[in-house]
Amino acid sequence: MTSAVTSQRPSGTGDYAFDWALVDVETSGLRPYQDRVLSVAVVTIGPDGERTGEFSTLLNPGCDPGPVHVHGLTAERLRGAPTFDQVAGRIGAMLQDRVMVAHNAPFDYDFLAHEFARARLWLPVTQRLCTLALNRRVGPPTDDLRLGTLAAHYGVRQVRAHDALDDVRVLSGILRGSLDAAARLDLPLPLVPCPPRQGTPIALNPPKTPCAFRNPGRMSQNGPLQQGMKVAITGDTAVSRPELVARAVSACLNVMTSVTRHTSVLVANDRNADSAKLRRAAAEGVPVIDEHTFLQLLTDVRAGAEHTAGSAPAMDAPSAPEARLRSQRPAAPQSPARVLPDRSGSRPLTALPLTARRVLVLGGAHIDAAEVRSRVVALGGAAAVNLSARVTDVVLLPGGESDRRMARITALGLAVHELGWLDAPAAGPAPAEAGLSAACLVLPRGGVTDLADTRDVPRWTVTATWAQRTSAEIDVVAFVLDENGQVRADEDFVFYGAPESPDGSLRLAIDGPAEQAVAVDLSLLPTTVRTVAIAAAIDRTSTFGDVGAVEITAARDRSAEPFVQATLDAATTERTLLLAEIYRRGPRWRLRAIGQGYDHGLDTLARDYGVDIED
Repeated sequence: MTSAVTSQRPSGTGDYAFDWALVDVETSGLRPYQDRVLSVAVVTIGPDGERTGEFSTLLNPGCDPGPVHVHGLTAERLRGAPTFDQVAGRIGAMLQDRVMVAHNAPFDYDFLAHEFARARLWLPVTQRLCTLALNRRVGPPTDDLRLGTLAAHYGVRQVRAHDALDDVRVLSGILRGSLDAAARLDLPLPLVPCPPRQGTPIALNPPKTPCAFRNPGRMSQNGPLQQGMKVAITGDTAVSRPELVARAVSACLNVMTSVTRHTSVLVANDRNADSAKLRRAAAEGVPVIDEHTFLQLLTDVRAGAEHTAGSAPAMDAPSAPEARLRSQRPAAPQSPARVLPDRSGSRPLTALPLTARRVLVLGGAHIDAAEVRSRVVALGGAAAVNLSARVTDVVLLPGGESDRRMARITALGLAVHELGWLDAPAAGPAPAEAGLSAACLVLPRGGVTDLADTRDVPRWTVTATWAQRTSAEIDVVAFVLDENGQVRADEDFVFYGAPESPDGSLRLAIDGPAEQAVAVDLSLLPTTVRTVAIAAAIDRTSTFGDVGAVEITAARDRSAEPFVQATLDAATTERTLLLAEIYRRGPRWRLRAIGQGYDHGLDTLARDYGVDIED
C-alpha cells in the first residue's frame, strides 16, 4: 500500500457560544466498521446554555449485543426496538448545524458515521468537541478523566452509568463546568472539523498474515528468490495480479505494494513505463525482473530464516532506524538515557526541589526555552507546554512578559519567577489542587521505564500535545516494527488516512488542533513484533522550532491519569520528530522517550522503516 497522507486539519477557536448536540452511544463492541450501536441519546443545547431538545432510543442491531455486563442491553431488551435507519432522520435533524459533543468523541463520531453510512445517509456533523480532550487541556484536580469522576468534580448527579440517556444528561453538566473552567484559563476549544461521511461504510481489509521469514535482502542478478524477500509488482501482467500475488505469498515471499530501499526485487514487464515504483527502484538500486523470470524463480525458492519471537536485544539501544537516522546528522544535546524500574505508583522517597510541580516557560528563543525545560525536569518537575489548572509556576525568559497568557496567569495568582529562580528553587509541596499526580513519572529525553502490569493492562495510549497557539499542521503516526526495525507489511503504518491497523492493535485519534493520540493494544501484537515507533511530522515549511516543545504522556486508557510523561524539544530546523518507542525487553514492554528530530520530512522516515509514502 502506498500511503497517501492527505487530511483536513483541525482548527480551534476561543468562542464558547455554540449550538451543541450532546451524544452518547452504547455499542456491541469497540470497532465501528463491524460492531453496531445498541442505544443512542441526543440532547441539544443552545448558545445560552438552555436545553432545546432531547431524544433517546434502544436499537435493534440485528446482531449479538456483545458485552451485556457493561451496558446491560440483552437481546431480549432490544427485540422490537427500531433499527438505526428508522431513527436516522430524527438524529440527523438534531445534529444538523450543531457542534457534536461526546466524551471520547472520536468513538461516538465513528460509530454514528458508520451507522449513517449503512443507512446511506449523510452524517450531518461538520465539527465535534471531545469533553475528554477539553478536560485534558483544563487539567482539573481529579484522579482521572472518566465521566463519573468528572461528574463528581463538577457537581453533576449520575444515576445510571452506561445508560445512554443518563450519560448524555451527565455530559451536559460536565460540558457546562468544562466551558466555565476553560473560560477561566482563556483556553481555545479543541474543535475538530469533520469531513462529510456518506455512502457504504468502508471496512478495513482483513489483516494480512505477516510473512514468517526475515527479509534476506536484495536478490542477486540471476536469483534465486529466498523466503522472506520483499517483492513488489508494477504494470500489466499476463497472469492476473491476485493470482501472481497468491503464488508469491504461497512461496513465503513478502509482497509489498510499495518500493523502498528494503525491497528485494521489483517485477515489471515494461521497464520503460512511467511508474513510480520503477523510478523508486532505479533510485534505490532495486533489481527489476520481468514476469516470466519471476514465475521461473518461483519454482525454486530457497529456504529463509524465520522471525525470532518474543526476545529483545540485550541492551536498551535505539532501534535500527533511529540509530541510523541519528548518524546522518549531528544530534542535538540531550540528557543521558535512564532506565527507571517498574513502580508501585508512588514517588521516590527522595524528592527533588521541583517534585510534583508543573512549570510553564514563557518567552526566549526556542533553544533557550528548551534548555530551561530540561533544567526543570532535572530538578524533578514537569515542563508544561500549555497553561492549565495543573500549572504551579511560570518562568519568564526575555519577551515572556508580553505573552498573551500573562494576563490570565496574573489573574489566577500563579507564581511567576525570573530565570535565576531555578538556581535555588524553594522546596515545598505544590499548591493544593495543582501540580503533577504522585502516580506520574517524569522522564527526561532518552529516559526509559517499564510499562507496569502489561499482562493485566495491555492497552496503552500515548498522547502528544503541543502549544495551542501554533499554526503548524502536525501529523502523529506510528509504525509496527519487527526485529530488523522494519514494517512487516504496508498496513503496519498508521496515519491520518489509515487510522487503524487491520488487526486493531493500533488506532490513531485526533482530539483537536494541538493533540493526537495512538492507542496500542499490546495483547494483539504478535510475538514477532519488537517495537511500536511513534513520530510526529510537520507539513510544508514549518519546523518544530516554530512549534516548540511537544509533551507526550502514556496512560492505561484515554481517560486515565498519565502513568508517565516527558516534554521533548527538537532544535530549530527539524520537520520530523521521533517521539517515543514502546518495545519488548524480555517478557516486558518498555517505553522510551526519544525526542530526536530530523530535517527531512515524513516520507524519508517512513521509507527508512520500509513504507513508501505518496504525497
